[in-house]
Amino acid sequence: MDELVPGGNMALPGGVLTFRVPGPFDVSAVVTDDGGRVRGDGDLVFYNQPAAPGARLAGESLTVDPAALRAGAGRVTVVVSPAEPGTPLGRLPAPILLVTGPDGRPLARFAPPRPERETVLLLAEVYRRGPAWKLRALGQGYADGLAGIARDFGIEVAEDATGSGTGPANATPTTATATATATAVTTTAVPGAGAGGADPVTEGFLRLVNSARAGAGSPPVVPDARLTAVARAHAAGMAQRGRLGSEGADGLSLHQRVTAGGYAYLTVGEHLVSGPRDAAEFVEYCLSGGRTRRTVQDPAFTEAGVACVTDGRSGTPYWTALWAAPLTPAGLARTAAEVLALTNAERAAAGLPPLADDPLLTRAAQAHSTDMVARAFYSHTSPDGSEPWHRAAAAGSSRRTIGENIACGQRSPAEVVRGWMDSPGHRANILKPAFTHLGVGFAGGGPAGTYWTQLFGA
Repeated sequence: MDELVPGGNMALPGGVLTFRVPGPFDVSAVVTDDGGRVRGDGDLVFYNQPAAPGARLAGESLTVDPAALRAGAGRVTVVVSPAEPGTPLGRLPAPILLVTGPDGRPLARFAPPRPERETVLLLAEVYRRGPAWKLRALGQGYADGLAGIARDFGIEVAEDATGSGTGPANATPTTATATATATAVTTTAVPGAGAGGADPVTEGFLRLVNSARAGAGSPPVVPDARLTAVARAHAAGMAQRGRLGSEGADGLSLHQRVTAGGYAYLTVGEHLVSGPRDAAEFVEYCLSGGRTRRTVQDPAFTEAGVACVTDGRSGTPYWTALWAAPLTPAGLARTAAEVLALTNAERAAAGLPPLADDPLLTRAAQAHSTDMVARAFYSHTSPDGSEPWHRAAAAGSSRRTIGENIACGQRSPAEVVRGWMDSPGHRANILKPAFTHLGVGFAGGGPAGTYWTQLFGA
C-alpha cells in the first residue's frame, strides 16, 4: 500500500475503486472534464444525490469506476466535509483517505496536513493520463464550505435562508451548469515586480508579511521577479479556468513552472486562495490558520512573489503567493548534513552506531533525486530500469549491501526524516544495524515540489 503525500501520485489498476474516510465525515465527489468544469447537475455526487455514471456513494464509501464515467469526463475529485455541516475540520479527528482496488486490496493511504478552520477538503483526484488513470493526493481546504467547491467547479449555489449566518459560507449545492473555458481575466500584478519598481499588490503584501515575520523572529523576504512572473501566470490560469488548483491546464504543476522559470530552490511554499479583495485580506487569511501562518513566518524562506488575477466573468480574485529559498551548493550541503544528523539521532535513540557520510552514495542519491524531477516520476526503479544498487555501482561505490528511502513533497529535513520514521519500511532502513554509510540527495521541482533520496550502504 502506498503512503501518499500532497502532490504525490500513483498509477491505478482497472476496475472499481473504493474510497473511504472513517469517522464523522461526509464523502462526496465532483466529476469534471479535463479542464476541471462540471457539465451539469449529475456531476455532483453527495448524500442527497448519491449516484452518477461511474460513481456511487453508499454510507461512508465512495466507489468510482473510471471506465463507466459519463462521456467527456476526465477527472473525479474526492471531497470530505464534516457530517455536521459548518463544523471546522480542525475540531474533528484528522481525516484519512483509504483507497482499495477492485479485488479489495489496499492501494493507498493519504493523511493530509491537519486542517484547522477549513470546512471542506479536496482529498484526492482520479484523473486520466492518455489511456490510463492515476490517483493524485491533494489536501486543498476551503473555509467557506461547499460554496467554495461550487465556485471553483462551476456549480451554482443558493444561499440557505435558514442558516445561522449569511453569505456563501451557508450555501448548499442546488444546480450545476457547464461554463465556457474562455473567459476574460484582469491582472493586478504587473511585469517587473520585484525587479525595481514593485507594484502596489507586491508592496502591500511584502509590508504585511514582513511585519508578521518580524513578530515571529523571522528575517524579511524580498521580492523575486521570477517568482512573481510564475505567480502571475498561475493566478491567470486559475482565473481563466475559474477554479483553484496547483496544476495548470497543460498538466504542469506550480513547482514545475517555478523551475522552468529559471528559479532553482532549496525549499518552496505557496498559498493559492480565491476571494480576498486586496493584499490585506489575502494576508489576513494566510495568517488565520496554523498551517498557512507557518508558511508566512517560516524563517527558511528568503524570497517571495505574489500576484492577483480576477476572473472577468465572476469577478472572483485568484491569488498565488510563492515563497522560496534559492538553491546554492552550500545550502544543498547543509540540507544533506541535516538529514544525516537527524537520521543518526534516530539511530542513537535506538542504541545503534551512526552512519558515516559517503560521497559516492551521495553522488548516486543526488542523481536519483534530480532524475525524478527531470523525468517527473517517483519510484525506486528509474524509467530506464535501473535500481538503487545499479545507481550506486555507476557512481563508483563498491558497497555490497544497498538500501534506499525516497520521499516527495516534504519541505524540510525534519519533515522528511519524521515521515520516514513513521513508515515501517523506511524506518527499518534507517535502523538497520548492518548499514554503516549514507548518501543523501535532494532536488526541487517536479509535480510534488521536492524529491528526497537516502542511499544506505554496508
